[in-house]
Amino acid sequence: MATKVVDLIYWRDVGKTGLVFTGLVIGLASLFQLSAITVLSYLCMAIMCLTFPLRLYYKLLELIRKNPEGVHPFQSYIGDDSSLTDEETVLVVEEVVLMIAFAVTEIKRLLFIGSIMDSIKGRMKRIGKVVNGLLRKIKSLFKRLCSTLRSSTAAKPAPTTTLTPVPALAPKHKQKSK
Repeated sequence: MATKVVDLIYWRDVGKTGLVFTGLVIGLASLFQLSAITVLSYLCMAIMCLTFPLRLYYKLLELIRKNPEGVHPFQSYIGDDSSLTDEETVLVVEEVVLMIAFAVTEIKRLLFIGSIMDSIKGRMKRIGKVVNGLLRKIKSLFKRLCSTLRSSTAAKPAPTTTLTPVPALAPKHKQKSK
């Protein structure tokens, strides 16, 4: 069973995979528009519309003695015994009950925040990226500020004791750093 699923996923048989995925897409699109009961009933009706004429054809062949043994193409499905033994029934029920119990406890744990990390770990990566971006911006701001302070202190002459008037200077335009 698992190898068949892997073959479908990796498109090893393009015809089968295309048929299965087309059916899935049509099924999902119909579930988007109609209820599940309506889709299921239409699917069953479509199967009956395909199988009834074939079964009728084999019945007519049997009546005109072309098919004397009365075997039709769906005999293997009708004759197949799909009933469960008592032990198999108990195993299936136990497995279903365990799956439901696990699902209920997992849903309770997530909804009522049994673990904060499990409840918010989807947002942690995005928040971390934003915080790292902010830290990089702050670091670059401090680097520019320090470099402007160093360059302004290096450009100043040594202070003199006499006070001389300084003419007003035109404001300097800063170059934008990328």
